[in-house]
Amino acid sequence: MATDIGRLGVWSFIDNLSAPEAAAFAQQLEAWGYSALWIPEAVNRDPFAIIGYLAAKTSKLILATGIANIYARDPMTMKAIRKTLAELAPGRIVIGLGVSHSHLVHNVRGHEYSNKPVSTMRAYLEGMEKALYMGKEPAEEAPLVLAALRQNMLKLAAEKTQGAHPYFVTPEHTARARATLGPDAWLCPEQMVLLETDPAKARAVARKNMGIYLGLPNYQNNLREYGFGDADFADGGSDRVIDAICAWGDEATIRARIKAHHDAGATHVCIQPFRTDGEMGPDLRTLELLAPNRK
Repeated sequence: MATDIGRLGVWSFIDNLSAPEAAAFAQQLEAWGYSALWIPEAVNRDPFAIIGYLAAKTSKLILATGIANIYARDPMTMKAIRKTLAELAPGRIVIGLGVSHSHLVHNVRGHEYSNKPVSTMRAYLEGMEKALYMGKEPAEEAPLVLAALRQNMLKLAAEKTQGAHPYFVTPEHTARARATLGPDAWLCPEQMVLLETDPAKARAVARKNMGIYLGLPNYQNNLREYGFGDADFADGGSDRVIDAICAWGDEATIRARIKAHHDAGATHVCIQPFRTDGEMGPDLRTLELLAPNRK
């Protein structure tokens, strides 16, 4: 695989930005030396449409989905998207796929959510492999990664894709994931960060951003394997789980958490920088401070 994911990227919601503003943001990340921009999919823009737009507005930034919901598109459509974007922006596309969450799939999209996520993902990937595609073949395929948290999905990621993109995890998870994936697969964890040294303010902002995730079974079940329990998920999250998931503090503290992931076996870490006012969108001050090209 010719795509080089690099060491440090950015994970961010950009749906509060206009298309030109999103392009300016991507261009700034590129200038700061970040290797990739990871874009989620929920109930906002189509991630692949905006990726195609951003690819045309940048020159080397890798654009990745973190993640695209497999219930949103059938395998044939996903195969066509993968090949089309790989042709349009060679070496600059990474397709992150995930099974999403029951409330988004069933309640919002109106689909039946499978209680067998690993077998569902396996069938989807095999469907992509078998799907008919008659367009021009790209010079190289865009890598696939899976939103994998626990052992069986991690094993599938290593078997069928380039690797894993775990979300809402700790360096301890990264170490265990690396052991499961083996030495060659990509491991690209997301890390929430907040440039705030006051504990009360930092935890309040983190709780505002983390609350929805702490209520989702997928993340709860993963965190239980690392010693967290019901008390940690209640009332917006215990201090212990807040501090474990969100790296808040000064520049040195945040850099130490990023390094901890790399030391634990991460190929690439994508940071999600919270704004100190708690509002949606990336914190540019944090991104400039942590920029790989910072002088």
